[in-house]
Amino acid sequence: MTELLSAAQMRAIEQAAIASDDVTGLELMERAGSGVVSALLAEWPDLADGRGAAPGVLPRTPAFLRTETEARRALVLCGPGNNGGDGFVVARLLRERGWEVAVFLYGDAAKLPPDARVNYDLWRVMGEIGQWEAAAIIGQAGAKVPDVIADAVFGTGLTRPLPPEVAAVMTGLPAGRLVAVDAPSGLCMDSGRVLGEAAASAALTVTFHARKLGHVLSEGPLHCGALRLVDIGLGRTAGEDVTLAGANAQMGKGSGQHKFDHGHALILSGGQGRGGAARLSARAALRVGAGLVTLGCPPDAMAENAARLDAIMLRHVGGAGLAPVLADRRINALCLGPGFGLGVLQARHVAEALGSRRALVLDADALTLLARDAGLLAMLHGDCVLTPHAGEFARLFPDIAARLAEPATRGPAFSRVDAARAAAARAGCVLLFKGADTVIAAPSGACRINAAVYDRAAPWLATAGAGDVLAGIITGLMARGLGAFDAAATGAWLHVEAARSFGPGLIAEDLPGELPKVFRGMRL
Repeated sequence: MTELLSAAQMRAIEQAAIASDDVTGLELMERAGSGVVSALLAEWPDLADGRGAAPGVLPRTPAFLRTETEARRALVLCGPGNNGGDGFVVARLLRERGWEVAVFLYGDAAKLPPDARVNYDLWRVMGEIGQWEAAAIIGQAGAKVPDVIADAVFGTGLTRPLPPEVAAVMTGLPAGRLVAVDAPSGLCMDSGRVLGEAAASAALTVTFHARKLGHVLSEGPLHCGALRLVDIGLGRTAGEDVTLAGANAQMGKGSGQHKFDHGHALILSGGQGRGGAARLSARAALRVGAGLVTLGCPPDAMAENAARLDAIMLRHVGGAGLAPVLADRRINALCLGPGFGLGVLQARHVAEALGSRRALVLDADALTLLARDAGLLAMLHGDCVLTPHAGEFARLFPDIAARLAEPATRGPAFSRVDAARAAAARAGCVLLFKGADTVIAAPSGACRINAAVYDRAAPWLATAGAGDVLAGIITGLMARGLGAFDAAATGAWLHVEAARSFGPGLIAEDLPGELPKVFRGMRL
């Protein structure tokens, strides 16, 4: 499932399922707790190796004499809501497996929601519940080191910073196998931002039905550790308001087609000695399947580019402007910005490209030119894609960036999705906000996230020129006929897949050459 849910959407899905009598709240809680136990045993198989006391038998040997054949230990921290109820289920199921389980409750048991109270009572038949005292909890965890700590204090619905007594526990526990139930306590699951100053840092987070926005945005992956998704049988979606970027079947080529069926991309280069970035973009556009690619450059850079390029054509673009080149109506997608320059002539070229109303990617120097000239910003149209990193975004949209930089003190906190949507609506075009959690937003509010996190992390993309390749990939896809939004989302996904295909040691020049391997994996 590729949808990413907000906390409110997840609540609505659960409530709708319960209201329709498809499932009860107790059944959902039992499935969630069971899913957590299954996930942690799958993550750490050594915990399910058969060692431990027989189910239902309490270990009687003192801790300092305990042998390898005795019970595993779990510390389960429960909160005042239904997330705490999930924790009581986890505690009970581990206890039934013969584990030694210590449970602490933050809050008043008398005020627990009905389903959580049922599971509280079921646990009380099996074991005790300790009072929430930070020193006592941390002391016990240090003296009788648990094999697993379950964080079921606050889940996806948290809207305020952790209370000091909870923050003290979450930051004072020994490092180890901390399992977050749905969300690490203290994390805003609509934004991935820490509310206040503290949040739990899990080794494993087990979430239910669908990933939440906070699992992939901002600090979320740093606090979630590994992320596992458990199906609890809801079978409902929220209408796919935000989805993960993925492959696009339109990238295939059919028999009987020729090069002009796949578009003609024009990439503009800087002057002598400044053509490397545009050459990276041009190679990427050609590799992603554009039928033809032309590199436009000043006369003094022609020899340099000719020595480095073969399948990519060259055109002079100088003082006469873009008009002579754009007279060829088969040119249907342009890319301006990589290694471009910031002079008056370059600003004129940006204006000419915008005025042509053709598909257009604006990156790097072109974004700086836009930020300097409100007139250029006003010319943006729906077939444009802007590709800013955080610094460029701040120059283009300083007020939105300032709001994103404000401390997160309440939830839902302002997120990178909120920022990208606001910027796309203002600019009137597609915006690709770069990062490990790249957000692609359209003026309509449509949004996809290209999450290069968890098992899809690609840290090797932090290398010079990688962004130029991304701009070229998107341009090539637009030349082939994909709309701006689909081209940006698909291009971002391909960019990461190419980096993962190559692996460590990647430099930007390697990325275009990895695209054929990615395509073969897609069976194009």
